[in-house]
Amino acid sequence: MLCAHPVDDFHAAITKVWEDPAFCWEGRESNQAAQKRGTDCILRILQDYEGKNIVLGTHGDIMTLIMNYFDATYDFSFWHSLQMPDIFKLTFDGNTLISISTIWKEQEGK
Repeated sequence: MLCAHPVDDFHAAITKVWEDPAFCWEGRESNQAAQKRGTDCILRILQDYEGKNIVLGTHGDIMTLIMNYFDATYDFSFWHSLQMPDIFKLTFDGNTLISISTIWKEQEGK
């Protein structure tokens, strides 16, 4: 949840946390903290299941922050372009991201 209470302008509120990764709305976490939480989890999973295929489900905010940790081109513009649902395949060699590919995007259909 972005804010502890409803916001008048969601776009302005979400833009603020992407422009300043250390900023957080009252009672919530910053993008910086969320990215650390998400990537710590992913790095543990990559270690625990090395060499295995893994399927994870998550929401677009944390997914984009995790992808951004490994490749800065996955940024606010990428987040803004997401549809629901979108499915991406991330390929790793150890903890190194090798590639990201789109498996399915909502506008493409089934």
